[in-house]
Amino acid sequence: MNRLMFSLVLAAAVPVAALHAQQTATPPPAPATNAQAPAAQQPAPGQADESGDNAPVIRVGVNEVNLIFTVTDKHGHYIPNLKQSDFALLDDQKAPERVTSFRQQINLPLRVGIVIDASTSIRTRFQFEQQSAVEFLLEVLKSRSDRAFVMGFDVTPNVTQDWTNNLDGLETGINRLRPGGGTALFDAVYTACRDKLLDESRGQEPVRKAIILLSDGDDNQSRVHPDEAIKMCQRAETIIYAISTNWTPSRGKGDQVLTEMAEETGGQVFFPPSVEEVSNSFKSIEEELRSQYALTYAPADFKYDGAFRTIYLYCNDRRYKARTRRGYFAPRQ
Repeated sequence: MNRLMFSLVLAAAVPVAALHAQQTATPPPAPATNAQAPAAQQPAPGQADESGDNAPVIRVGVNEVNLIFTVTDKHGHYIPNLKQSDFALLDDQKAPERVTSFRQQINLPLRVGIVIDASTSIRTRFQFEQQSAVEFLLEVLKSRSDRAFVMGFDVTPNVTQDWTNNLDGLETGINRLRPGGGTALFDAVYTACRDKLLDESRGQEPVRKAIILLSDGDDNQSRVHPDEAIKMCQRAETIIYAISTNWTPSRGKGDQVLTEMAEETGGQVFFPPSVEEVSNSFKSIEEELRSQYALTYAPADFKYDGAFRTIYLYCNDRRYKARTRRGYFAPRQ
């Protein structure tokens, strides 16, 4: 019988310590209609390693977690073609009960929210940001199953184009945005996740959900606190990719806000040195969305209590770094 080693390295102010958890992969009986694979093995027949347009659909059970993650080296280069055995995973400090699917270089349907700061502070560079956002959508939305929406915000969030894969409609939605007013960044992120990206139902086909956030991060109008916005992103299982519009050489408080929101959700923050470099940040996000892995697993000791469960995912090869969300909220029964 195969055995599986999951390892966790916790870094703190004290010297680094390693925690090893080992279990025998013996999943409990399951209905004959629900094919399951032991954690130490590759997915069962009918579950694809690579997800192309013609790949079989994998549906996530109500007690399963769909984890999207990116692997890079120390230079930020994406690492393809890794196997399930190359990773170590802990959910709520325990090894998963079983892994039901693992896919490389995934092509899951995209759900992308373009959330643009339309406050007065970014008026001088707004047109260029609009153009870069349009180019990004033209490159990213390739499949008929992909969807995006457009939201601008100043004092209040304003959806100028709802969910669609119609590129003309999305471009029109971006071009409708007009700068002016204060900045309610946290309200906008919270609203985008709650109203557009939060999906309470389970047992559906996994998708990649992301917010592309253009802002300087300086909030002066929100009623929602930063941690509330981050928690709503985690509930919606949505990654934030933030592009800072602060062109000054020094990193301010707003940049720290953007960094925290991206890191807590498994995303990344970009600091283009000038407005002309914004398009390169969009290209980097596009590349990452095409270079991700997907892992579906059933946690051990899972409870339908609405509690936050931490996730620790590491590459066994310490030259590489796996980046994913730091946890999720369990559903309530």
